[in-house]
Amino acid sequence: MRAVVRRLAARPRLQVADGFTNKRLLPPALLGGLPVLSEWSSQASIGRRHFSQSSDIVFKSPYQDLELPVQTISDYLFSRFGLFGDKLALVDNATGSSYLYSQLEELSRRVGSFLSRRGYRKGDVVCYYGTNNPEFALLLLGCSTIGVTLTTANPAYTPKELQQQMGIAGARGLIFTVPALVPKCKEAGFNDLVVIGSADGCLPFTEVLADDGRAFPTDVHINPMEDVAVLPFSSGTTGLPKGVMMSLTSYPEDNNLGVLPFYHIYGMAPILLGSLQDGSTLYTLPAFDPEAYLTAIVKHKITQIHIVPPIILFMARHPICDKFDFSRLRTVLCAAAPLGEALTLEFEEKRKGLKMKQGFGLTETSPVVAVDVEPITLGSVGPLIANVRAKIIDPETSTSLGRNEVGELCVKGPQNMKGYHGNEKATREMIDKDGWLHTGDMGYFTDNDRLVISDRLKELIKYKGMQVAPAELEDVIHKHPAVQDVAVIGVPDERAGELPQAFVVCKPNVNATEDDIKQPSIRVQTTPGRCCVPQGNPQVPERQNPPAFPERP
Repeated sequence: MRAVVRRLAARPRLQVADGFTNKRLLPPALLGGLPVLSEWSSQASIGRRHFSQSSDIVFKSPYQDLELPVQTISDYLFSRFGLFGDKLALVDNATGSSYLYSQLEELSRRVGSFLSRRGYRKGDVVCYYGTNNPEFALLLLGCSTIGVTLTTANPAYTPKELQQQMGIAGARGLIFTVPALVPKCKEAGFNDLVVIGSADGCLPFTEVLADDGRAFPTDVHINPMEDVAVLPFSSGTTGLPKGVMMSLTSYPEDNNLGVLPFYHIYGMAPILLGSLQDGSTLYTLPAFDPEAYLTAIVKHKITQIHIVPPIILFMARHPICDKFDFSRLRTVLCAAAPLGEALTLEFEEKRKGLKMKQGFGLTETSPVVAVDVEPITLGSVGPLIANVRAKIIDPETSTSLGRNEVGELCVKGPQNMKGYHGNEKATREMIDKDGWLHTGDMGYFTDNDRLVISDRLKELIKYKGMQVAPAELEDVIHKHPAVQDVAVIGVPDERAGELPQAFVVCKPNVNATEDDIKQPSIRVQTTPGRCCVPQGNPQVPERQNPPAFPERP
């Protein structure tokens, strides 16, 4: 478990970038709504990677580098809120509770006052262990106002996993949570709880918001370049989750839907903070429930959704989606894992009028690295956003590669993390001596400098010395008319080293055998493989890697 340290200016994993002395941040308009999460640092991280050379082929953003403000996330957003007056900012889809932009700064400062009254000071760590709700934003901004670090825990964590994160993060014991998770908090030994809602023996968050504000400190000096604002957790390219140190620096007419979890950087930065930056109204859902999600899109006239491939699959294939009107939607952005050509085209064909863009990032980059723009390149995650540099390297030789050559993606940018909290070894393994953050993702740049992500480096199947991307095989199998979902993994083979094995879920009321699936799909590949078609309707094994992205002709 690694904690990604983010500075109070804003960024995921703890990366210290090198070679850029000008303090520049990413322009919000080019971040897809992402508030600026961090700054460049002139101090290089020294690690085990020593292969950067002056002859490296470096890809740059097509956008001009921009000067960006050096502010805490709270100061930056507070300066924006006045533009939006009494417009609705945050709405809980389940309860209807809401907050106006004109209320957010005052309520956030009350949270800061409450924490100060409880003895929390700059550098202390407090934990949020819960689902999505508007109050999370007040907690995040309240912590930022007084320099307290907020670590976010996955609500699916067991008590033991919660204990582990609290220990790694150095949290003092106070946990903000929701009623359903109170038993797990207490089982883990944490009884100092603030609940968004109500639960026996717990302080309700409404009392935090009733604080008179008199304990709010006026003498706290926060350095947005160095002080840690958010401590989300990431598994990195390999291994257990790690805390990512992030410094959080940073179209009003949009109605956005916050279903992706706020404890994760995708939900926290582009969706939550991006909506608040732009003056949009954000409707929150505690989790993905198909009917509740679809009903919310229609009820609240949602115009923009940020989603992940499983939701794309759901919207493309589940018959319940045919009952809902998506005509108000004008922006569909998919990220967190790449999406293959077959499913992209199927979604656009089924949901007429909706065009999908893809983005790429990771917790360690706060998270955005690239976002597609018009004209959309099918399967691409688009060009690099402003102020970002990238290179592609051969994972075996570390040689820098050119266009249309597949290798590991490495990036530099102001959004990169400050480092892994309390884990110098993991930080050094992620960031080389020249400040390049090694993403662990395989990909390439096209002739027009669009980035294509093909797979995770650690997921590649080694067949007779060749590297086979599972995502590419998945995209081929997805084209079979009987296939509902598929996951490909590598299995040991005495002669070949590894062979790909596909786990296939057939569509409802469709019977297919292994030979049926292999005939038009796997056999068109040059690599032999195995195919498993279980009976019933099982879930495919979860695999945290992106599918392949061919370009739109």
